[in-house]
Amino acid sequence: MPDDIDQCVQHVLQAACRQEIMIATAESCTGGLLASLLTDITGCSHAFERGFVTYTNDAKNEMLGVSQHLLEDPGPVSEEVARAMAEGAIDHSHAHLSIAITGFAGPGGPGDEPGLVHFAMGRKGKPTRHRMKRFGDLGRGGVRLECVRTALSMLRAELEGIGEPRQTMAETP
Repeated sequence: MPDDIDQCVQHVLQAACRQEIMIATAESCTGGLLASLLTDITGCSHAFERGFVTYTNDAKNEMLGVSQHLLEDPGPVSEEVARAMAEGAIDHSHAHLSIAITGFAGPGGPGDEPGLVHFAMGRKGKPTRHRMKRFGDLGRGGVRLECVRTALSMLRAELEGIGEPRQTMAETP
């Protein structure tokens, strides 16, 4: 893994450990890559509660409770589904904080935008937050790495109380 990602993982896990916060992931296009990285640091394993790899619509529905209606319209790569995934990860775990990732890591079907990814962060007692990124056609590996960077940045900002610019983060009322 690139050094910047390893360093960010360490910062996220150390902050979670200090605050006694457990994290859950809900991943689609990253296929569990983020969860894998969050289990790599010795001494911080108690900060990672669980990971949901929900690559298919059925998995999103069955494991996280994302409604079939949302999966059909607006579809699995949408703000609504990302938010539902983050909230489902909180509801179906003992975690205090969750991060969800859903998007197109590579070329999808006709009309699908390669590199379009939606992220959502859920936290008990707080509004679910969303971020959308257009990474472009970086290839599957490139998009996945950028997804991990974005998710870790969101987690780090939340755990360390770093404000994020309003134009990139949206909150539900």
